[in-house]
Amino acid sequence: MEKAQLVVGFIRGSHGFSGECKVESTSGEYEHFLRLKDVTLVHGQAQREAKVESVSLGHAIAYVKFVGIDSDTEIQKYNRWEILVPRKYAKPLKKDEWYIEDLRNCSLVYEEKNGPATSVAPKVVGTITDVMEGGAGYLLEVSLSESCECISDELKTDADGKARKVLIPFNNEFVGKVDVKKNTVQLMHLWILE
Repeated sequence: MEKAQLVVGFIRGSHGFSGECKVESTSGEYEHFLRLKDVTLVHGQAQREAKVESVSLGHAIAYVKFVGIDSDTEIQKYNRWEILVPRKYAKPLKKDEWYIEDLRNCSLVYEEKNGPATSVAPKVVGTITDVMEGGAGYLLEVSLSESCECISDELKTDADGKARKVLIPFNNEFVGKVDVKKNTVQLMHLWILE
């Protein structure tokens, strides 16, 4: 199921005295900010609908002014808030790109090979709970499935008896086919879960 709104940026402080703010893009790209009209500002459970009055682009930053927020003191209340927009206003995806929101809650599946040309039905080894930035790229945070037979029992839970979480590098060596429509991501090697 597609998420109705996606996080496109974070407010990173005021810019000047008129209520304009600095916005950091979650994708690292900023051109799509020029098309923004209506957004939702979110921080935890708090949220506020806002209309975009103006956007200008700087070097690796966007300067955004919202209607009705007219001073640096007012905009500072929203420092570190997320900016959510309808999917159509988010950065357009290229081949082999996905929105983090679409990867969350996908099943991580492993397909065993039986001989040179046959394979067994894919097994769900866990659920992707988050995507994080690591030193060399992105990492998938995966909560391991307690019902998967291909993972030894001692690896399935942590010391508290809860489903163990592991981090998997999100690259071609460890991750195969990503199918957000089927809500699945293919794991290439089981040993990475140890």
